[in-house]
Amino acid sequence: MPKVDLAYCMTLPPKKAVEYLKNKGYAVTWDWEELWQDAQAQAFTVAKATRLDILQDIREAVEKALTEGKTLAWFAKELTPVLQAKGWWGRQEHVDPETGDVSQVQLGSPWRLQTIYRTNLQTAYMAGRFQEQLANADDRPYWQYVAILDGRTRPSHRAMNGKVFRYDDPFWGSFYPPNGWGCRCRVVALSEDNLAKSGIKVESSSGKLGSAMKLVSEKTGEMREVATYRATDPATRREIVFSPDVGWSYNPGAAAWQPDPKRYTSDLAKLARKELP
Repeated sequence: MPKVDLAYCMTLPPKKAVEYLKNKGYAVTWDWEELWQDAQAQAFTVAKATRLDILQDIREAVEKALTEGKTLAWFAKELTPVLQAKGWWGRQEHVDPETGDVSQVQLGSPWRLQTIYRTNLQTAYMAGRFQEQLANADDRPYWQYVAILDGRTRPSHRAMNGKVFRYDDPFWGSFYPPNGWGCRCRVVALSEDNLAKSGIKVESSSGKLGSAMKLVSEKTGEMREVATYRATDPATRREIVFSPDVGWSYNPGAAAWQPDPKRYTSDLAKLARKELP
């Protein structure tokens, strides 16, 4: 039997994660909320990167980081001189073409590169994971929400840790991770045997899903809708309302392979049963 290099295998990127990223088009935006929720799965964008060549440079680095397992340190080292040479770096004055108002805007920076790297790779991995789990739903139809439990875990994400829903429960239409900036949560697929051995109970989101309005921009005061889920905080036993960050109430994996954004949540069950193209 040939020797299998498991360490090497663990570095290979999930096929669907790579496909998710490569299938995206480009979108030029000034503020992040201009490309809203599900549309993020269809186009690659970086707020205030208004030149296509700069977007292409960033995207190429993101794709290489994903396909070759490159680190954040590599990503920053690779992109920083390129962006600096093209003038997309640091704080600069911006003149609003409509009002003539002058403001200071943040372009490239170490913090922004870290956000771009982590957000794009985490979203791609989770989108790919969703599709792979969906394809295996006959054998593992129960999905468990798993949060990283440490000092940085948000209380609402901690409250969701360990909860199990069927793969076709509407919950996953809005709450399949990531559920916000820097979210490290993931989903584990379980079989009937897994549930029987661990004694885990399957929940239903029926009657617990809702929505609320949250602030998008302090500058404009704009409010937008986010999905909500009522859960019990395991630490306090009190009811807590869990909601993704504004702009994250969608399922990237479902959105990427389903072109009509109005149908993502309502058709999730059909998508899971492979009744949609």
